[in-house]
Amino acid sequence: MFQFKKFTVNQDRCAMKVGTDGVLLGAWAPIDHRPFSVLDIGAGTGILALMLAQRSHAEQIDAIEVDENAFEQCVENFENSPWNDRLFCFHASLDDFMEDLEDEEYDLIVSNPPFYSEDYKTESEQRDLARFQDALPFEDLMEAASVLLSEHGILAVIIPYKEEARFISLAQECNLFPLKITRVKGTPTSETKRSLLAFSFAEKTNFPIDELIIETARHQYTEGYITLTKDFYLKL
Repeated sequence: MFQFKKFTVNQDRCAMKVGTDGVLLGAWAPIDHRPFSVLDIGAGTGILALMLAQRSHAEQIDAIEVDENAFEQCVENFENSPWNDRLFCFHASLDDFMEDLEDEEYDLIVSNPPFYSEDYKTESEQRDLARFQDALPFEDLMEAASVLLSEHGILAVIIPYKEEARFISLAQECNLFPLKITRVKGTPTSETKRSLLAFSFAEKTNFPIDELIIETARHQYTEGYITLTKDFYLKL
């Protein structure tokens, strides 16, 4: 169980536990455009949808999760939250979800996609499904977003920094362009590990690119990280 300030996430049946990546994306995803509808692709525990329910006034917050155990856990976490009337999880693959939809559009789509594209697998098929890119290829995610986003909608993801250029290139093929980028480092001296990326259909020549450092020493969190996540973590 992971206790946040305003909700609890049970995760005993999920291969992918609550981690820094998900919390960063949930806190960072742009909501200045006041989304009415939100979609979380590959929900896992439901952490992203729950964080966006807390942050926004979106009336429709949908999530899709293909793994049965994770789906059941996500539903339980939604039902136990203060926003259970706004949250709904579909047990479906992205392809199945797309086939069943009728002209549905979302103002914000978020995803913390599986991204280990290296050629190794663990002994746990469930964990592999959650962790590996072949379960949800970036290409599939981008194509789905280009269809499901509303005209002024935004796609927000967190991916490995080394995949950033390829992901932006894939986005451009689907007429989605960077809106803002934040690159994440664990400490001031460590290498850049993650990229938080937001895309829209509007092509911008100048968009903000900044850096977020998580901590200066063990458990010594930076002002930027505290500001971003303090509404969620109990101890910040």
